[in-house]
Amino acid sequence: MSFDNLCKLLSEKHPATFASWVLGTPQTSVTVLKTELSIEPIRADYVTFLQLQGRILHLEFQTKLESTPPLPLRMLDYWVRLYRLYRLPITQVVVLLLPPAAGTVIETVFCVETTRHEYRVIRLWEENPELFLNDPALLPLAPLAATTQPQALLQQVVGKVSQLEPRQRPEISAYTQILAGLKYNQDLIRQLFREGMMRESVIYQEILREGEQLGEQRGREQGRKAEGQLLILRLLTRRVGELPQEVLDRIETLSLEQLENLGEALLDFQAIADLEAWFATLEFN
Repeated sequence: MSFDNLCKLLSEKHPATFASWVLGTPQTSVTVLKTELSIEPIRADYVTFLQLQGRILHLEFQTKLESTPPLPLRMLDYWVRLYRLYRLPITQVVVLLLPPAAGTVIETVFCVETTRHEYRVIRLWEENPELFLNDPALLPLAPLAATTQPQALLQQVVGKVSQLEPRQRPEISAYTQILAGLKYNQDLIRQLFREGMMRESVIYQEILREGEQLGEQRGREQGRKAEGQLLILRLLTRRVGELPQEVLDRIETLSLEQLENLGEALLDFQAIADLEAWFATLEFN
């Protein structure tokens, strides 16, 4: 999973929280727009569209500024398509996860002759970390916030993760570690975090390297299993909603082969009952 796509996942799981943060005012009536933009799609899988009261919020996360087509043109294109569909005011916000190279100009406007289009840019590395530390929905972004003492901030983040309810902790811990990997070295993350591995995280990459160096197939399988568990949890949550603790516990007991089978089966799931029925089939095999 890419870093910006993970941020899209978080914003769609907690739309009101993310809308309140980027707009700077409390938002209570917020829904995710599963809209299809006609003509040629432009990385539509990495952006979030939120329906507010009388307004559309287009939220996009970027790890780097370079893109094709350029970001200003893409923002204008999205604005035109959204306005054609909804005929509502549109607020566009780009969240940059990492600072660009020194001297890079961060553009916030598209301007060609008489055409001028503006959008907002939030520089995450300039944001106060307190807001992120005090809200579980935003906590995964906290390691990338403003600080003069990066290690101290990461230690604060770990402390906040450890205080979460057991049901929340594994998922948020995994997301936080992944995003922390954008900024912090693998030794520090490995030292401070005890759980959560995914392919995009520096921790999982380290497990793979160690497994290859030692020639241990078991290490690689454990890494694949951990990644599979997190992927299954994410897909299930999106398809059937919040998962009860007993389901989370059951998924942890599945073998790698069973996780792969579940991944294929959940394409047909519509409700939690479908998952329970699938678990029931295991008892007869």
